[in-house]
Amino acid sequence: MIRSLTFFLILSVCFSVYAEEVRPKIGLVLSGGGAKGAAHIGVLKILEQNRIPVDYIAGTSIGAYVAGMYALGYSATEIETIMLNESWSDGYSDTIPRQALSYRNKQQRDRFNLPLNMGYSDDEVKVPNGLLRGQTMSQLLQRSTGLVNQFGHFDELAIPYRAVATDLETSQAVVISNGSIVKAMQASATVPGALQPVEHEGRLLIDGGIANNMPVDVVKALGADIIIAVDIGSALVKKENLTSTIAVLNQLSTMLTNASTDKQKLLLTSEDILIRPDVGEMSTTDFTIMPKAFSLGEQAALKHLVSLQSLSVDKEEFQAYLARKKKLSRRWLEDINHPIVNIVFNNDSKVSDATLRETLDLQEGEVVTQERLAKGIADIYSLDKFERVNAEFIDTDQGRVLTLNAHAKSWGPNYFQLGFSWEDDFTLDSVVSFDFAYTLTDLTDLGGEWRNELRLGFEKLISSELYLPLDYDQDFYARAELGYELKDWNFYENNARALQLSQTLYRGDLGIGYNYVKEGMMEFGFTGESGELENKAFIDAIKYDTFGAYLKFGYDDLNSINFPTEGNRFTFNLFYRNEKVPDLVGNASSENSFQIEADWRGALSVGNHAFVGIASFATVDIDDSFSVHMSELGGFLNLSGYHKNALVGPHKVFGAFVYQYDLGKDVLGMRDYPLYLGGSVEAGNVWTIRSEADLSDLIFSGSLFLGTDTDIGPAALGFGWADDGEKTIFLFIGKNW
Repeated sequence: MIRSLTFFLILSVCFSVYAEEVRPKIGLVLSGGGAKGAAHIGVLKILEQNRIPVDYIAGTSIGAYVAGMYALGYSATEIETIMLNESWSDGYSDTIPRQALSYRNKQQRDRFNLPLNMGYSDDEVKVPNGLLRGQTMSQLLQRSTGLVNQFGHFDELAIPYRAVATDLETSQAVVISNGSIVKAMQASATVPGALQPVEHEGRLLIDGGIANNMPVDVVKALGADIIIAVDIGSALVKKENLTSTIAVLNQLSTMLTNASTDKQKLLLTSEDILIRPDVGEMSTTDFTIMPKAFSLGEQAALKHLVSLQSLSVDKEEFQAYLARKKKLSRRWLEDINHPIVNIVFNNDSKVSDATLRETLDLQEGEVVTQERLAKGIADIYSLDKFERVNAEFIDTDQGRVLTLNAHAKSWGPNYFQLGFSWEDDFTLDSVVSFDFAYTLTDLTDLGGEWRNELRLGFEKLISSELYLPLDYDQDFYARAELGYELKDWNFYENNARALQLSQTLYRGDLGIGYNYVKEGMMEFGFTGESGELENKAFIDAIKYDTFGAYLKFGYDDLNSINFPTEGNRFTFNLFYRNEKVPDLVGNASSENSFQIEADWRGALSVGNHAFVGIASFATVDIDDSFSVHMSELGGFLNLSGYHKNALVGPHKVFGAFVYQYDLGKDVLGMRDYPLYLGGSVEAGNVWTIRSEADLSDLIFSGSLFLGTDTDIGPAALGFGWADDGEKTIFLFIGKNW
């Protein structure tokens, strides 16, 4: 009896081993198709429901992402949860949020609002080799995959995996089989021209769809006996729709990917299964379609259910298959919970490793979490010195080794910057401003900069500033600036220009500052100014000179300078000067003056509603004499019923309350940019002589507006009025501050 039982047990084991050996190896091929890639998850769900094991897997572009996730051991349901809840559209914007920038960089962003990535060095103008750097996409992929290590080979994964990219130099397909799975996914999905190529083993890699959009040959080479291929490629559009350059370029791209797919289809045999979800007409970039694409993937797989079920295994064998996947994936998933034993900086910039370490804010001995690492990388990237920042892990017996890769901007170290604004109140006095700067960086080991600026339009400016950090952390700095300005002071009567006073001045500042936090600075120094005022019709040139000291304090963590929804911005400036200013009949005078300037703007939001407060104050203590140091009121949210800078004087008081309702997000479903419907209540005035300042003279004003905030700055159209009868319709684009 015992011998018979032993015989049957041995026979059962041999039979199960034999059955596993004879079971055909199934390879899954997932093609590229952008947002339509959710269809792949629908197919995976049907495979799992019908107990169909996958022995090998490969993909291109979004197919490489889904395939990689499945190869790591995630189930179809887990991939669905991760993928459909991720903000994929954010992966196509590498703009550093304003609130993440340093105080100095915020001021530069506000002034030079056009996102121009252009530099000059080595006797040539340089630009990035992609519109986007791929930083945000890299972090999105890392969130999906977790903090897994670099693999010696992708055969180590729960399912042997390959990602397919294209060599930008040779146009040949590149099969990625080792290293960082995040880099492999990103290289396979790097849209040429839109995203910068990914460097891998000395090659520049872009979207694999150009060379091999459905890599059947790759999975066959791995050893698959039967292929299940999922084609989510786009269909060619009809002649009547080829009416723009973009449409033609998209058609050419579709031709290339479809040609590579058609070539791969020829490799399929009668035993293989080709699944074609009905997604050909769907957008590759509109990620709101993903739930629908997921359903279409399920439907397409169900149409092949009979063929697919022929590949099913019994329940016990499928459970053993899943257990094996889980056991393999546990090896690297458990390593994620091990502490860091070493942090290595692969840093090719002038930013010190000490600064990177401090900003990363991780220490040896810690267990790294996804959230902590993401914050550290984001903080380093927000230094605005790098083209791309990412992290990779190597797991050892002692613990994890974290390598932080920080790559300096390839178009530096000298940069061009542009700014533009246009404000119109539908009179003949449009206000246009164009700003240009050329900045030389990394002049010293501590990060010295030399910035040269030119402003044209309603104000003219030429300036040159030398900014020298005094320590590696760039907490302390010295600054010297020389400038030439030409501006017009316009005095209005009934909102029409009645008098124009031209001011020409030469200015110099020399100071020492302290960046006490990332969002704030304080600076002390000396300032001098020499200039003249004139009105050619009535007043001869009045020449003046001033010299003195200043103290400046600033803090800024607003998320937007024009339409903020959170944060505060506060500046406080003190000037003590000796002013040598003749009176209007030419009598010389010399007086000491004390000037105060204070400005605040703060915001908070509740849902789609934002509430903004604005306050400003300025005065010059000069014994009721005329001062050349003026303040202005007038324009959008600055006494909105008046023309821009219509009220001029050295003494100013102003306050406003602004309400903003995000109509775009709440009603229209807009995701990329807000669309604000708002209104304001404002009060303020300016006075020429301090003794004449009286709060009973306050002008009350208000506005209604429709505005948006974009990567190039704000735009708004609205109507403003004041209680003294002044009214204006305003339109501005670019910036308004």
